Amino acid sequence: MPKNLEASIDIAATPEQVWRVVSDVKRIPEFSPQTVRMIPLGKVKSGTFTINLNRDGKLFWPTTSRIVRFEPNSAFAFKVLENRAVWSFTLEPTATGTRLIQRRDSPNGTTLFSRKSIELGMGGYERFDGVLVQGMNATLQGIKTAVEVG
Repeated sequence: MPKNLEASIDIAATPEQVWRVVSDVKRIPEFSPQTVRMIPLGKVKSGTFTINLNRDGKLFWPTTSRIVRFEPNSAFAFKVLENRAVWSFTLEPTATGTRLIQRRDSPNGTTLFSRKSIELGMGGYERFDGVLVQGMNATLQGIKTAVEVG
């Protein structure tokens, strides 16, 4: 079964500055090594659906998601409909800027199709979760660079 995953980074910028980048879902592929495309179907807000294209090496697959949390300058989350995973970004003010936390939560487990895909096609959960954590760290570093460099 999938584990909850988390990574964080400190960014020398205000939560408002970080939010402008994090909440622009079309920019997520700039930072995430797994996300090829994330297309919102309408204005980005709670309830908005997205169509996504993901990758792991040479393997590509589509997903859909729904934005389940949209709190400006504070939190953004979407639930992947195919596997029930909730991906989130939380922004916490610090003395020097913002701590950005990315999580992947699977509070209700995942689907049989997703489990079998990971076990048979993606090298199992240990490998796949390791790839996801590496990707989360790369994503956060990319957001940090984009915000701090401008």
